[in-house]
Amino acid sequence: MLQYTAEAALSSKYLTRVILSTEDEKIAECGRQCGIDVPFPRPQELARDETPMLPVVQHAIRFMEATGERFDALCLLQPTNPLRKREDIDGCIELLIESGADAVVTVLPVPSEHNPHWVYFKDKAGYLRLSTGEPAPIPRRQELPPAFHREGSVYVTRRDVLIDEGSFYGSRLLGFPIDPLAASISTPWMTGAAPKN
Repeated sequence: MLQYTAEAALSSKYLTRVILSTEDEKIAECGRQCGIDVPFPRPQELARDETPMLPVVQHAIRFMEATGERFDALCLLQPTNPLRKREDIDGCIELLIESGADAVVTVLPVPSEHNPHWVYFKDKAGYLRLSTGEPAPIPRRQELPPAFHREGSVYVTRRDVLIDEGSFYGSRLLGFPIDPLAASISTPWMTGAAPKN
């Protein structure tokens, strides 16, 4: 899985540096064999199963900046989503550059039966309430607005949003539709730097 991710990242026409964040020396060596830089070991406190990805990425950014490198944006690639293509990475980066958005993530369409306008939650009394807060559902499938869910194989976020706002998404998030075959369970390990504008 790491090799597929490395091949896609290293073939991107935009990524200027591809690094691997891991605490495991065997994984680090595998990354090196795939052509990825491993400039630091991930601290053990950021390598637990329950560790959120944001502090891992922030650590990588701060480490690279301490060595004199600075990037406008960061592209997070998750090796457990190995079927992404170089075109998906580059498409997300291009959309970020062209739009001025805070972040771009790969997305998949939500099937009609799971659209938020048809999804109910139980309230405290046990009654069903539409997730949108509307009093009644939209009656026809054809009238439903398109809905998307985060797919997880590519995240491109501006550096200041990650560091200053502490977010992968910011307030101006765009989705980049991806081939449904590329969807898989995500465990993020890898970061790549997007280009300076």
